[in-house]
Amino acid sequence: MKKRQMVYAVLTALVLSTSVVGCGNEEAKPVAIDEKVDKCDICNMTVKNNQFAVELMQKDGKAMKFDDLGCLFQWTEKNGKDQVGTQYVRDYATQEWVKLDEATYVFDKEIATPMAYNVISFKSKADAEAFQKKEGKGDLLSYEDLLKHTWERNKDMMKKMMEMSKDKHGEGGNSSSYSTGM
Repeated sequence: MKKRQMVYAVLTALVLSTSVVGCGNEEAKPVAIDEKVDKCDICNMTVKNNQFAVELMQKDGKAMKFDDLGCLFQWTEKNGKDQVGTQYVRDYATQEWVKLDEATYVFDKEIATPMAYNVISFKSKADAEAFQKKEGKGDLLSYEDLLKHTWERNKDMMKKMMEMSKDKHGEGGNSSSYSTGM
């Protein structure tokens, strides 16, 4: 009887260890954004369910959410990359999730993003180039370019956004609304 229990215990441990190892190979997927609850893990602003949303899936499965791509880079600069798993951005046109290292980016000081880092993402290089052509501006960036990019907020744009926000909320008397697009 003891031999049978031991064999059963060994088989159970083998099955469990195989299933755990198998799970480790599975890549974490982005999670849904709840605009009523989710806050950026850097600036504490609301994360909108839009083309600017960014997610970092930690190796332990925890999802970090950011309202602007620049905030994600600020977080990794502050916290390191030891716990970083897969990172996702949204395609600017379709809002489809795309892996950070597979997307193509456009940077221009006139592109308004939630925290004024002025970088937007596209699933394909062709889509990014089409955006550049249509808007007549912007520098094309690869993932490797992002790693070398200087992540500074556009202070003039932030000031303008703050003024527009005051106007929108009745503090300036003007009822114009702010749009984060171009």
